[in-house]
Amino acid sequence: MNHKSVTDNQTSDKTETRTDTAQKQKRNMSGGSILWECLEREGVTSVFGYPGGAILPAYDALKGSKIHHILVRHEQGATHMADGYARAGGQVGVAVATSGPGATNMVTGIATAMLDSSPIVCITGQVGSKLIGSDAFQETDITGVTLPITKHNYLVTHASEVARTIREAFYVARSGRPGPVLVDITKDAQQTTCEFDWEAAKPQLPGYRPDLSPEPKEYEQALELIHNSKRPVILAGHGIIISGAMSEVREFAERAGIPVALTLLGLGAFPASHPLNLGMMGMHGEAWVNHTIQEADLLLAFGMRFDDRVTGNLKTYASNAKKIHIEIDPAEINKNVKVDVPLVGDLREVLQELMPKVESIDRSEWLDSIDKLKGDAAVRDIQNLPDSGHLYAAHVINDLWRETRDGDTIVVTDVGQHQMWEAQYYKHEKARSLITSGGLGTMGFALPAAIGAKVARPGAEVWVVVGDGGFQMTLCELATLVQEKLKVNIAIINNGFLGMVRQWQEFFYERNYAATPLLNPDFAKLGEAYGIRSMTVTERSQVVPSVRAARQHDGPVLINFRVEQEDTVYPMVAAGASLHEMIRRPSKIVETAADE
Repeated sequence: MNHKSVTDNQTSDKTETRTDTAQKQKRNMSGGSILWECLEREGVTSVFGYPGGAILPAYDALKGSKIHHILVRHEQGATHMADGYARAGGQVGVAVATSGPGATNMVTGIATAMLDSSPIVCITGQVGSKLIGSDAFQETDITGVTLPITKHNYLVTHASEVARTIREAFYVARSGRPGPVLVDITKDAQQTTCEFDWEAAKPQLPGYRPDLSPEPKEYEQALELIHNSKRPVILAGHGIIISGAMSEVREFAERAGIPVALTLLGLGAFPASHPLNLGMMGMHGEAWVNHTIQEADLLLAFGMRFDDRVTGNLKTYASNAKKIHIEIDPAEINKNVKVDVPLVGDLREVLQELMPKVESIDRSEWLDSIDKLKGDAAVRDIQNLPDSGHLYAAHVINDLWRETRDGDTIVVTDVGQHQMWEAQYYKHEKARSLITSGGLGTMGFALPAAIGAKVARPGAEVWVVVGDGGFQMTLCELATLVQEKLKVNIAIINNGFLGMVRQWQEFFYERNYAATPLLNPDFAKLGEAYGIRSMTVTERSQVVPSVRAARQHDGPVLINFRVEQEDTVYPMVAAGASLHEMIRRPSKIVETAADE
């Protein structure tokens, strides 16, 4: 009996030892394995990447992970996909690349995310730590390259640093004013092992905890300006969407009776159909909006940064208006436009603090005067426009809006004339229904960003609206679209020119169309080569049937809209001109669309 007891105890001891060893082995992981484990724990389900030698140990560790890796065709595409994913879903997007050219190919996408406050984490491989500084094969100092265009970046040289760095990267990317973070991990840091402790890797950033609470006196000053103003205007920016303050802004505007003008990235933050919505401001904004801003006695800037495309000449910008700026990033306060009352903090929280003290004021006289400024130009609706035999981009976008407006639709645009026509003729009612490159103006953004948006929100109807120039910059991602079996529809606004550059040449360079005419492929045949159902549209009567056919098809569809070549976006504020000094559509060609 004693012998049996001793044997049982020995067996039990061995079992416990094996269990302890197994647990230790589970926690002892390679840097590459720790990377994927951390991403899973951060809630990441999909990443966009392209493998190569310096990141290969991490890819080897991907086996067994729950994360879905989407193989892109170019690393720039990976960053735009991560960006579109972040903007559509509100979560951090992740892109992965190797060292050297793989990492440098991400630079444009990182800069795009930085200027538009999009939270992405870019993970790059790096040569072995002992080779750093030796000009080894595919070695580039990517942290040095991206220092000005990231919120923060890291070089990781030991496996023990991976977990803490990834956790910090996600915290920095999504907190405060969101933005891109890059994590460069040496090959040996991916290969070597260490003990993985998630809790011990919790971010400890005592210097990254700014006090973002306005002082009571600043709230009082803001309220005094609001209540004393006769002609106030809210300038609604992208920060409303990032903060999730859509309902607060609406309640504030309705209670105070203040009209709302929107930036390009702010479209959708305030419903287009709301009677207080004035429309888009700025270089290609509505004429009456720009005049209203110039006549205002108070501007309330909500989550916007007074970009030059919004203000025009700063010396004459809203010169008679007091200015209240609610902004989470202190660096934006007084950077471009001097303000009277800064309220530094999260927009939603600041408005919640202000709301109970805001008085309801009758501003019908101010609103009536704005209506008079609009006149007949207020209706940007060309449904009943006589068909003159010409197909204009405005026709395409207006008809697309009519067909898709009642659903959960995301429009992802590229950059150029079509981008401005989309902003003018597609009326966005919901936040995150328009995804576009604003600050950097990145051609080639639309197609990959739409792929990311569809991955983030698979139930949404996603449309790419892209010019023939920008489309050719990243069209290789059609293969990614097909490979992932994603239902994304593509509307190419094909005018045979680099349209916006041609427009500037028309206005300011005596129609010297140097290097702007495009020799394009047959886009429909190109789409078919990728296995995508494709069609070409040349007449207005074909627009709606083609859109309906695309929506009914199970897979991706490409529509090549061959539109009028020398059409122009009106109105336009020339660079350096005052906001109210707009180039208006000549009356002789007013039949193409409403001009303001």
